[in-house]
Amino acid sequence: MDIRGKIAIVTGGASGIGAGMAQRFAAEGARGIVVADVNLERAEAVARPIDAVAVRCDVSREADIQALVATTRQRFGQVDIYMSNAGILGHAGGIELEDALWEKMWQIHTMAHVWAARAVMPEMVVRGEGYFLVTASAAGLLNIVESAPYGVTKHAALAFAEWLRIAYGRRGVRVSCLCPQSVQTDMVTGDGGSAGHDGILTPAQVAEDVVAAMRDEKFLVLPHPQVAKYFLNKAQDYDRWIGGMQKMYALHTAKGG
Repeated sequence: MDIRGKIAIVTGGASGIGAGMAQRFAAEGARGIVVADVNLERAEAVARPIDAVAVRCDVSREADIQALVATTRQRFGQVDIYMSNAGILGHAGGIELEDALWEKMWQIHTMAHVWAARAVMPEMVVRGEGYFLVTASAAGLLNIVESAPYGVTKHAALAFAEWLRIAYGRRGVRVSCLCPQSVQTDMVTGDGGSAGHDGILTPAQVAEDVVAAMRDEKFLVLPHPQVAKYFLNKAQDYDRWIGGMQKMYALHTAKGG
């Protein structure tokens, strides 16, 4: 898709990947950009220099997403690009983590994509054009040793993005799924943990790959190209791959993770 003249919504747009994408959409000539985030003040700080609109949106609430899309339509007439990017890291751990955290991650990492698609997909189908981007993380392909709910809900995000591409890809709507490892965001500390194994990228580097994928209409966006090899290894010998992940988990717990 050519981004020039298009209207784009970016959730989680106040920092990290979201801020980088809003800035890149502006540089690519988007006609209108809506920077959505639960932190309105920070969203405004991103929006102001690029002449974008900032909207407070808690993507764990469908009503907020519906209001975000309605506000965008009122201001610009339509939504051409929706980047469903907001995410949280939460606490490290597994089955012992409280249900409230599992539910929150389910809402933000999975249902937010469902609610967004419900809000924008019908109009895109009618026009026969649109782009829906899901940020799922490499954890959606490979899992992650630090956090069970993060890995599980990112798997679900990838699966939903796949379904959208299957269902709508021949109806004029393009769908891509962004699966980076560690990126310089508020969620990343220190060496980035297991996700930082192949280096920590800047949001601008990730945005470059996303825009390239949109031009080529590719489904999977892998800013860390090594992820493709890991995913292939997983598919070719699942048991061996799990053994490697077990070693990584043991190293993580030995460090007090």
